[in-house]
Amino acid sequence: MFQGSMVAIVTPMQSGIGPDTPLDLDALAELIEFHLENQTDAIVAVGTTGESATLNEQEHCKVMGFVIERVRGRVPVIAGTGANSTTEAIRLTDWAKRAGAQACLLVTPYYNKPTQEGLYRHHKAVAEAVAIPQILYNVPGRTACDMLPETAARLSQIANIIGIKEATGDLERVNRLRALCGDEFILLSGDDATAMEFMLRGGKGVISVTANVAPKAMHEMCMAAAGGKREQAQKINQRLEGLHQGLFVESNPIPVKWALNKMGLIRPGLRLPLTWLSERYHGPLLESLAQAGIPH
Repeated sequence: MFQGSMVAIVTPMQSGIGPDTPLDLDALAELIEFHLENQTDAIVAVGTTGESATLNEQEHCKVMGFVIERVRGRVPVIAGTGANSTTEAIRLTDWAKRAGAQACLLVTPYYNKPTQEGLYRHHKAVAEAVAIPQILYNVPGRTACDMLPETAARLSQIANIIGIKEATGDLERVNRLRALCGDEFILLSGDDATAMEFMLRGGKGVISVTANVAPKAMHEMCMAAAGGKREQAQKINQRLEGLHQGLFVESNPIPVKWALNKMGLIRPGLRLPLTWLSERYHGPLLESLAQAGIPH
């Protein structure tokens, strides 16, 4: 169920940049159909790219529920329910389960800088509190803590912790995680630039930012890589390399929302402290869209 190109979907907002820029659920509905038409394999709602850090808890739940309702079971929906408070993570995860999510994605507790034992106890507490499949999310560049493979292996022994989104970009971790966690534990890339190689080494898919703007190409690349077809995967991935880099020239989701706006899919809306893409990056990102064959 959890494989291939899984988009970390943006949360569209009305035009403007402010502390409380309103959500644009109509645009979100259209984005969901765009992904379903272009073979996205799963949708991840309210992750980092979905601006989980700028939504209040009511909005967070509203967007998760909206995505689940609009998708109507056509592809799996993975709800981003991580928090740096264990109690809040449990509350969000429980809400997502009751709303009908197929799984939850739980980022390591950011800012707190917990020990490995703290990471283990946090995720164990959430898993024991809510009986829904849960995917760990390790992104130390955002959280200031790194879940080591040994800790992931401990957590893999808990029945409803089914996999990990590994966003370090360290490809050596694929082999280490596979050796420690076993073949049934799902390994997902969280780094578009290394996702192809991650999958060729045994990963099942990628939770992708690039898939927001190039869903069909990401799906096709993932299918080729999952099938061990290196040459075919490389050919597709070469067209996307500019996007893999360009969508991170400033903090995600600043560049991807700018690109989606240029594609006519969303309005230019962000929540502070995020700001609109700096002008010096406009030309290069437009070139990356053109290289990928994306109309804009």
